[in-house]
Formats: sequence, C-alpha cells, structure tokens
Amino acid sequence: MLSEEVITAKQNWFVGAFFSDRDPQDQTARFVAEGIWENGFEDRHLHVVKSMRPGDRIAIKASYVRKHGVPFDTRGHLVSTMAIKATGRVTRNHGDGRRVDVDWNALEQSREWYFYTGRATIWKVAPGSWMSEALIRFAFDNEQQDISRFRNDAAWSKRFGDEDPSPEEDFQWTPFYEELATALLSYKDRRGELLTALQNLQTRHENLNYLTDKDENGVSMPLDDICPFTVLGSFNRGITHAKRTALAGDWAKALGVSTPPPTAFDAIPLLNNQNSWFFSYKPERAPGDINALWNAFEAALSLASSSEDQARIKFAEAYDRARSIRGVGGKLSMGLFWIRPWNFLPLDGQSRSYLKTALMLDGNLFQADGSRYLDILDTLVAKFDDPEYPVHSFPELSWTAFLDPAGRTDSSDEADKDPVELAPASPTKPYSVADIVLDGCFVSESELSDILARWRSKKNIILQGPPGTGKTWLARRLAYALIGSKDLKSAIRAVQFHPNMSYEDFVRGWRPGSDGKLTLVNGPFLEMVERANAAPEVPHVVLIEEINRGNPVQVFGELLTLIEAGKRSPREALHLAYPRASDETVHVPSNLHIIGTMNLADRSLAIMDLAFRRRFGFVSLAPALNDSWLQWMMAIHNVEPAHLETVRRRFDALNASIRDDSTLGAEFMLGHSFVTPPAEERVDSYLSWFRAVVTTEIAPTLKEYWFEDPSSAEAEVSKLVEGLN
Repeated sequence: MLSEEVITAKQNWFVGAFFSDRDPQDQTARFVAEGIWENGFEDRHLHVVKSMRPGDRIAIKASYVRKHGVPFDTRGHLVSTMAIKATGRVTRNHGDGRRVDVDWNALEQSREWYFYTGRATIWKVAPGSWMSEALIRFAFDNEQQDISRFRNDAAWSKRFGDEDPSPEEDFQWTPFYEELATALLSYKDRRGELLTALQNLQTRHENLNYLTDKDENGVSMPLDDICPFTVLGSFNRGITHAKRTALAGDWAKALGVSTPPPTAFDAIPLLNNQNSWFFSYKPERAPGDINALWNAFEAALSLASSSEDQARIKFAEAYDRARSIRGVGGKLSMGLFWIRPWNFLPLDGQSRSYLKTALMLDGNLFQADGSRYLDILDTLVAKFDDPEYPVHSFPELSWTAFLDPAGRTDSSDEADKDPVELAPASPTKPYSVADIVLDGCFVSESELSDILARWRSKKNIILQGPPGTGKTWLARRLAYALIGSKDLKSAIRAVQFHPNMSYEDFVRGWRPGSDGKLTLVNGPFLEMVERANAAPEVPHVVLIEEINRGNPVQVFGELLTLIEAGKRSPREALHLAYPRASDETVHVPSNLHIIGTMNLADRSLAIMDLAFRRRFGFVSLAPALNDSWLQWMMAIHNVEPAHLETVRRRFDALNASIRDDSTLGAEFMLGHSFVTPPAEERVDSYLSWFRAVVTTEIAPTLKEYWFEDPSSAEAEVSKLVEGLN
C-alpha cells in the first residue's frame, strides 16, 4: 500500500513500449503482465528513468499520425495521434536507469488523443498549461478530450480550426505534397518505372530536360537512377507557378495521385536552378549515394508517422549519411519539408536567418547533424504550442521567414561560422531538485525546493557561505532545476565579478571595432535580457560568481532598479546610460533570474551596499558532512564507513576550532567540498586522497588563517592526518 505522501506525487510520465535494438515488438502486454516498465536502450534515457519516483503516474503510449477515422474533419491533413494503452503508478525505481516496477491498469481498448503528443519515448508532462493538464486528466482520470479547443488553438487552427485562414496562410499545397511523397516511396525498388515516367514527362516539359546524366567525357546520356528528392525538386525550382502546377500535376498522374496539384506555393523554399540535383553526375557519384537518399526519404516518412526512438535513431543515421553526399548539405532539409511540411524544418538561408534574428534560435543550424536537427524540431514543436509564439508550424515559419523584412537570405556555410546559440523552450532531459541531490548535494530536497520557490518569487538570490560549501556548484544546478533541464546551457550565462568590473563590461559600453571605430556593444547582462525576451516561456539565468568582489551598485547602474521583482515589466522600463536611440528603453523580463555567490571569508571585501542587498534574497550554506554526505560517499566512491566517520569527526573538530577562534569565526569554516572527491574522479584509497588534500589545500589555508600563529595551524594539520594510512 502506497502512503498518502507518495500517492500525491506530481510527476506524470508517458512512455513508449518498443525496444530499439532488441525485440522490435510492442512490449505493452509483457510490461503489464510483469508489473514493470523497461527502458529498451543500453545508453539512453538512463538519467530520466532514474528520476522516476514511487507514486508517479505513468502511461504507455504510442504515437502515430492519422488522416481518416478521427472524430473531426482533417481536411486531408495528417493529424498527430497518441494512443494510451495502459496506465498505472510507479511502485519502485531500481535505480539503474533501466527498470521501474509499476502497478498497471490495462485498458481493454486504447484511447486516442490528438494534436498535443510527445515526440520522445519518455515524456514527462507537468501541470501548468491547459494542454498538459487536459492530457493528464484524459490519461489518468478518464476525462474526454476537448477536441474543439485543440483544433482551434493557434498551433493547429490553420489546418483543423473552424475559421478559414487568410489565403496566404492556408498552405493548401501541403496535402498534395504529402500524398505525392507517399506514392513516390512505393518506387524505391521500382526506379526503372520512375525513370520511364521521367522520360515521358520530358517530352512534354522542356524544363525537365536538365535531368540527364553525363559520362566520363562530359557527353550527355539518360539517367540510369534517380532519387525522390530530385523528382520533387523538379517542380520546386525557379520556374513560373503555372509551369510548377502543370509539372506537379503530371507527376501526380504518373504516380497514381488523384489530388489536384496546387496553384499556390506559399512557404515552399526553392532550389537554385543551377543546383537542382541531390546527387552528382555518374563519374563523380559515390556508390550508394542514391540509395542513401532513398533511405533518408523512407526514414523521414517513417518518423513523421511515429516519433518512437527507434524511428528517430534510424532517421538520424540516414540523415547524416544523405547529408554527407557531395552537393546535398542543407538542401536535404528542404526536401524533408516538401515531403512532410508539418513535421520537418527547412534550413534554407531565409529560414535560418529568421530563426537567428527573430526566433533567437541558432547553434550552427547549417552544420546540424541528424541528432541536432531532431533537437531543433523538438524545440520548435514545443514552442508552437505557445499561443504567444510568433509562428505555430513549420509552413508558417517558412512563410514568415520569406516575408520577414529584417531577415537576410544566407545560403553560405560562412554565414553560420560564428553562431550564438540561444535557449530552446523545451528541455530534452528534465532536471529537478531530486536530480540535484542525486548529483551529490547534501541539502535535502525540501530545503532545495524552498530555495527554488524563494528564487522564483524574489527573482534574485545570493548563495553565501564559507569556502568549499559548493556555492558555485549548487548555483549552477539550481539554475538547471529552475530552467527544467541540465542540457540548456545556453539559457545560463556565468559572469565573475572582480574589482575592475564596470557597467560598460556588464551592461553596455563602447568598444573598438575591426575598422578602428568605437562600437556600442551589449554586455552579458543585456545579451541575456534579449534572450529572455525572445523566449518568454523559458527561464533564463545570469550566474554571478564572487558577486561582492566588484562594486555591484556601480556595475548594475540604473538596472539595479529594474531587477526588483516588482518592476519586471515594460511599463517600468528606463533609459540606459548608453542608448542606441534617443527613445530606447529597457526593462528586465520576469523570466530572467539572477543568482550570485559570495564567499564570506574574503577579508578584502567591503560591506555590501544595503540598496543592493534589498534586491536579493540570501541563502546561507554551511559545511554539510551529514548522513547524506556519508551515504553518497559510500555509494559513489565505495568508501568504508569507518574511514568516513574518522574524516568527518576530525573535520568537524577543525571547523569547531575555526568557529571558536575570536580572530576567525563561522564564516571561515571549511566546506565539505574539501573532503569530497568529484563524482567523476576515481579514488582508489580515500584516506590517501584525503592526506593529499590536507597537504595541498587545507594546510595552506590554515597557515593563512593563523599566519601570526603558525603552530596552531600545524597542530590542526597534525590532528587531521594523524594515524591515517
């Protein structure tokens, strides 16, 4: 019987039931019969599975797409669908990242959920938005889905909503392209027929005559093979709309597609007429190139129908192989967009520019491999669900990029040479206070939750304490927990204050440019303000190490007023000391949080300004050689309990001497990091490791503490290492 505390657990998991590299069959029946759920991967999702807790709710799901047989008019579009096949509660986590025990409730018949579906094998759904709460109630409380509300949400209204979209945004071409791609796949092993169809079309369409091969001497000859993207590219290049419609219609007839071809092609990126192939002439073509393109085509269609990890892995591998083909590169993403425009992002120059300048998402998109490309898709799909986001689908993104007057067309590799990666809105791996403890924090989950809650409310906090209490370590992990992911490092900007730090360094100032002229350059704080404003649904963090080593009031300047929790709105905006325009004002968004660290033992520091203190909450950290430390050391480093007790007793005695010394005090005590090896460090003998730390770190510190009484320092060092082997 689960306790009441466990039963009120808030985590909700939606998990797949297919293994990627073992038995490819659906494992639902076995999981339910054995009362378990297993991670089918040897090296994936381990961290996420470890974060599942007894009492968490869990559902087995399968994701796919439908066009027919759903309780609403799809208008010829594919709709994301997720079947709920079983629900239950986690009763035990084995701690290996592979298995949890579950008290399952098998469903006699799967229940289908539409639109808001998870792309990953393991999807943690937290309350907070109406969509996620509706899904939780549907899965675990047997409530019906309000399909009308989802259909008419901004993310799906252009395809499925009650109101007709504007003519330029209806994207009526998408069903035709999807059907043509589906039909084209059946020719993967019938390419002779496809080439015959091409030859017939070339007699009626002069603009197809470029599709001929060349031999070693440069003499033209008929193609003896072709890839699907080159077929589609034949009417997605620089020709008139009328010719595109006619050619697309004839390809449809040849492939057995009855849907009329589109007459408008809004949002479709086009190939350069001088570079319309996806493979080279035969003499330069590598063996297997065209097969690799067909494999990528097939893997993409499969992924669009099912987002299970098995399909994702195959797609990433096929994507990398196809993209490496001479002359393909970024064109591959355009081809993927043609075949499933609601599932894939085109990375043409205009789209990349729009992603960078308007959506603040980059990370060298042009060079993205298959895994990175999938991450970008996941990020954007999560953003599309936000009604405040500028675009809500890949076609809308492509169309808006085409219209964006601020965007610059950029098709060169050089354009992405020095990107600035900004934070996506949805984490790939969740991170919480429970993970902080698992990482080696010896503060309890409840205390960490209180700190996090205070930070969310106050917006700005400072971790203060003696040296070695893990202030910077904890600050970064609290930032991960606030953001919800350890992977989104681009949402965190770390800065270290020092006596020479200035407003111009931190906020904005003049810097010499490459032309010798002064340029007004934003500092790290304003950069984070821009990032946070660009992604309002994502918490962003400025982490300031040694915040009291500079002059914070001078460094923040007028922004000292704007960082207050009650003044985080545009109506509180102020003019900067160095404005770019006379009417420019700046405000600090509510999703930008500040966390600082402060070493109380630094004698060189002046008392912090009271006005600055008022803007921050303060959290004091103390040496924590507690039972949590003891258990972690035994589990991670396999240290004998007797050795740990010896070190703990001696270290506590040293700190008592420091605390009781009238010239020092509690702020000079030494923190637990002095006696705690990093998790990734292998320690064969803990006592030998400890002796080395005493010699190289603790002893020099104590000699500094008692620089006028070296005998006291020597005596304390002797007590620490006496009798240790």
